Amino acid sequence: MNIVISGGTKGIGLAIAHTFAKAGFDLAICSRNAEDLANMQTEFKSQYPDIEVIIKQTDMSKKAEVLDFADFIKSKWETLDVLVNNAGVFLPGEIHKEEDGVLESQIETNLYSAYYLSRALLPVMLARKKGHVFNMCSIASFMAYPNGGSYSISKFALLGFSKVLRAEMQDKGIKVTSIMPGATWSNSWAGVDLPEDRLMQANDIAVSVWAAWNTSPSAVVEDIILRPQLGDL
Repeated sequence: MNIVISGGTKGIGLAIAHTFAKAGFDLAICSRNAEDLANMQTEFKSQYPDIEVIIKQTDMSKKAEVLDFADFIKSKWETLDVLVNNAGVFLPGEIHKEEDGVLESQIETNLYSAYYLSRALLPVMLARKKGHVFNMCSIASFMAYPNGGSYSISKFALLGFSKVLRAEMQDKGIKVTSIMPGATWSNSWAGVDLPEDRLMQANDIAVSVWAAWNTSPSAVVEDIILRPQLGDL
């Protein structure tokens, strides 16, 4: 079994990688940081010696690099079971105060990355009429988010993409799930002075992804919404 995770070296992406690696999945991981990728590959080879971990430095905001990552995967694997469109960036701000170009940069990373990678890899799933695509949306995908600005716009768009893809794939044997987490401990929240239990753990999201993957072929979890027990921040 094979899984692709974009932005898989930290936070939620890394937690998902661990969850699927424990189950024997081979991994294809990308990140902008080559050192993070190399360190992750070394760690996983030690911790999970029976799986394959392939890595490629990729800036997911750049179409050409996304397509190169897809070609790299297809050169290594003939099949694909799971695609997790996890790469994203959070730049807080208000629409009327944001610097010029913030919307474009977040759309490129948070939306176009998933669009281009899915389009490039879906034919591999379609050939077998099976597979599962997870799109890492956000609670900011369906509600106004304080200081969310262009980030919220990009996440609203990603949820729209995910729902359209779900409608297109439902008679083709391919599942599509939109994941909408609230505040989760990750690099976006690094250094915040809050109790550990105020935010969700990245593994909470990974557990939910694994549960959705494990449904029977006749069922699909379309939407996953997770929030901290004490509510949004």
